This record gives sequence, C-alpha cells and structure tokens, in this order.
Amino acid sequence: MDELVERVDAHDRVLGVVSRRDAVREGWLHRVGVVVCRDRQGRFLVHRRAEQLSRFPRHYELGVGGAAGVGESYEQAAARELGEELGVWATVCLRFKFLSRGGLSPHWLGVCDAVLPEIGAADPREVAWHGWLTESELRQVLQRWTFTPDSQEIFGRYLACHADLPSPPENI
Repeated sequence: MDELVERVDAHDRVLGVVSRRDAVREGWLHRVGVVVCRDRQGRFLVHRRAEQLSRFPRHYELGVGGAAGVGESYEQAAARELGEELGVWATVCLRFKFLSRGGLSPHWLGVCDAVLPEIGAADPREVAWHGWLTESELRQVLQRWTFTPDSQEIFGRYLACHADLPSPPENI
C-alpha cells in the first residue's frame, strides 16, 4: 500500500489526504521534511542513495528525509527518516521551509538541522555511503557529483540563513 500524505496548497494549508504516488503523479503539493546534519566540528553529513531505490538511485544527498505522513510535522518526518535511514534518533529543529519545484513533483520542503556526534547503523537499502565534508569540500563536490535536485538549493538556503540562527541542540 502506498503511503498517505497531506495534499496542501500554495500556502501550505491542508486540502486533504492523498496517496504519495497520486501526489507525485498529479503534481499535487505535499510536504517533505529533511534534516541537514552537522558534526561537532561543523562538517556536513552527505550520503549516497542506494542503487535499488526508485527515486534518484546512486545520487548524493545533503538532507536526510522524506514525505511527511498524515498529521506529521516537518520535524517529525525528518527525525523519523533520520532514524530509519541512518539509525540515529535526534532532536531536530525546523529552520525554514520553501516551495521546491525540483525533483519528481513540486512539494513544500521543511529543512531542519541537528548536530550529531556519530552515525548509527545506516540502512543499506537506503544509504550506500555516507561521510562528513567541510563546507569547502561540499561546495566542490556539489559541482562534481550527481546530487538530488533539492540538495543545491537546500545548501544555499541553509548557508544564507544559518548565520542568523541559534545553534541546533546537540544530541549526545
């Protein structure tokens, strides 16, 4: 059975419940929550999606996340996906959201962040590789490696607003 999501409007107001498959096929707006993970040294977590995934296999990604389920906040969706994909349970903070037109269909993207001391056991069905990159290294690989459509915009917006934000809570 396909997962259920909330179809939302251009102002992120709920219109009803639909299947994620229908939302993507029809181009209906829905919500996706992602978390940008940093370590204590300020490096960014980057991962490569597994080969067998139906959406963007073998692409690199800055944010860990997925579609928000019915009644689920951006933070809850991002935290759930972090646990499922990387084996880490952490408190995440919503930093901003924007209407993303990249990817398979348009969606509201809620970008959260968290400081992680380490990574748990990554799910090999989701994550083929992960590593920590400095801001400079990430800028370089964003130009060379194949990233998911949202990654570049997430990074740019994150850096633009990060200087004005309090530090995320550290998960020890």
